[in-house]
Amino acid sequence: SVSRAIKPFAEPGRPPDWFSQKHCASQYSELLETTETPKRKRGEKGEVVETVEDVIVRKLTAERVEELKKIIKETQEKYRQLKKDAELIQAGHMDSRLEELCNEIMMWVI
Repeated sequence: SVSRAIKPFAEPGRPPDWFSQKHCASQYSELLETTETPKRKRGEKGEVVETVEDVIVRKLTAERVEELKKIIKETQEKYRQLKKDAELIQAGHMDSRLEELCNEIMMWVI
């Protein structure tokens, strides 16, 4: 059921069986094996103890945040370059490179 629920959020280029139950189970199993089990602390009754699942969620969340920050930075750089190119085109300084720039822009859009 989890594999079907997350399938709409797939990144392009994933193989068709990426969200199969078997593949999801093997990925989860691998995560459990490679994650260190948190050490239990002696404490008062009712104290919340961090589980392996909590550690995995925290780790994957941090990784995804870093990925998104990188994507945002790359997108901002592309935007700045396009804005700079647009200003140069409007000023008439890029007339000799218009076709080349148009092709580059089309590659980014696709």
